[in-house]
Amino acid sequence: MADTQRIAVVGAGLMGHGIALTFAHAGRRVSITDPAEEALRSVACRVSQSMSLLGADSLEIASALDNIEICDTLPAAVTGAEFVFEAAPEKLELKQAIFAEIEAYAPASAILASNTSVIQISRIIGGLKTRDRALGTHWWNPPHMIPLVEVVKTEWTDKARAKSMFDLLADTGKMPVMVERDVPGFIGNRLQHALWREAVSLVEKGICTAEAVDDVVKASFGRRLAVLGPLENADLVGIELTRDIHSEVLHDLETSGKPSSYLDELLDRGRTGMSAGAGFREWKNGDLDAVKARVADHLRKLETILPNQAD
Repeated sequence: MADTQRIAVVGAGLMGHGIALTFAHAGRRVSITDPAEEALRSVACRVSQSMSLLGADSLEIASALDNIEICDTLPAAVTGAEFVFEAAPEKLELKQAIFAEIEAYAPASAILASNTSVIQISRIIGGLKTRDRALGTHWWNPPHMIPLVEVVKTEWTDKARAKSMFDLLADTGKMPVMVERDVPGFIGNRLQHALWREAVSLVEKGICTAEAVDDVVKASFGRRLAVLGPLENADLVGIELTRDIHSEVLHDLETSGKPSSYLDELLDRGRTGMSAGAGFREWKNGDLDAVKARVADHLRKLETILPNQAD
């Protein structure tokens, strides 16, 4: 049954090609489409490159590519699909328009999912006539290397369909978690950006450099996060100590409910990030590719030393 499941991916960019790769590598039949011809025509090449970074051999790559069908139109991609994943850019109106088209052409039994990092799913699918079959699946970048997928229910999502999505992801080798309430950022990005907010504040207030922030995270608690979650750690050190620490530090943490003005200052100075050669830190030509390769190598090594957390 599993190898006959048909998956459609709408969007062939960074996330879309990784989602397609994941299912194709697991033996599912995948159709993928994108309005940008260049993105669509380069899917096979990018899938091959991504699988090579995973350590796949030529036979595995060829087998995965055989499972991927390139479709020129959205109706062609979603026709006959049992699960449809939207992986368009993070623009609400665009996603809403795509879902209206998906609903019109996908089988009535198909489960529809939006891959978004922070937008509430209910805002994306609220205009559908069949909202009970729609939900969120937040994949992490790179989607073919990060195990976690957050399955996000809305107030309308049918529980059985959410469970079917959860089971599909688990059977494909991912580590799904169920998000019971549809809130901005879901679980992971709320946690991640709470850290980022404090990191930006530390630099903005002159408490330390950006390099110091990154070094502290990477060389201290960041090293244990892959095997010891924050609430596990709280239980490990004890709830009383956790409460005592919070009483000393929480009152002094950044609590602004809006983006830091320091981000605007960086943008105004043209310091837009690594690809521009400067953001919080200075970057050289070749650093972007080197960082991507370092992350990929680290993730591959983690897979060999960590237990299968999806079990």
